Amino acid sequence: MNIVPIVFAFDNNLVFPACVCISSLLMNAKDDTFYDIFILHSVHISLKKEELDKIPQYYKNCRIQYRQVDSTFDDSFEIRGITTSAYYRLLIPELIPEYDKILYSDVDVIFRSDLSEFYTDIDLANYYVAGVNSLSHLVPEYKRYYIDKLHLNPEKIIYSGNLIINSKKIKENHLIPLFKEQAKNNYKFQDMDILNIVCKDNILYLSPDFCLSTLISQASIYNRMTILGTVVKRIKLYNELIANV
Repeated sequence: MNIVPIVFAFDNNLVFPACVCISSLLMNAKDDTFYDIFILHSVHISLKKEELDKIPQYYKNCRIQYRQVDSTFDDSFEIRGITTSAYYRLLIPELIPEYDKILYSDVDVIFRSDLSEFYTDIDLANYYVAGVNSLSHLVPEYKRYYIDKLHLNPEKIIYSGNLIINSKKIKENHLIPLFKEQAKNNYKFQDMDILNIVCKDNILYLSPDFCLSTLISQASIYNRMTILGTVVKRIKLYNELIANV
């Protein structure tokens, strides 16, 4: 049995999407994969767990646990309708000490395959976190933001919506206080910017099949290409990028 720990964080506004997301995860699980699911939520709310607690009744290859998050990020910057729950992933090594390595996912995701190979086969020994490159350098607005505002290389920015986290290394090197300190700033992409700032030069770049998200839509908007052509070019660009990282 392959045990794969995975974390989600949300409030009552996203319970239904979370149920859909988690169900898709379990529907695509291999017979020998067991998902140990953790849900983070604010200590200030009574999370509506009724529908969530029904999920293990339909899918026996999982268990669901809940962890409350204190007031650490209550006053943190919110933008684009993204609430302070987005910051909770930064506390995962503290909140879930059972695992040295753990997955995180946002709930606006539909899983199409099993995650056990990503979890077991990817070696994070020398990295704090693994994620998919956002290709922000291909979006002029984002490129300027990362160069001018954050002084980061826009070619090395990862999404924070789907991550593999090296909790052990993060705790050993005391990154949690750095995350909390950075959360006092009003970053445009909130937790995503914080992760890229603090974990800079210790990030493992994964292939886009781990988190496809906005690759196609951004390419079609900014490069004015057909969808098929966009996919082909993005994969080539991505392979060239990670080869030079």
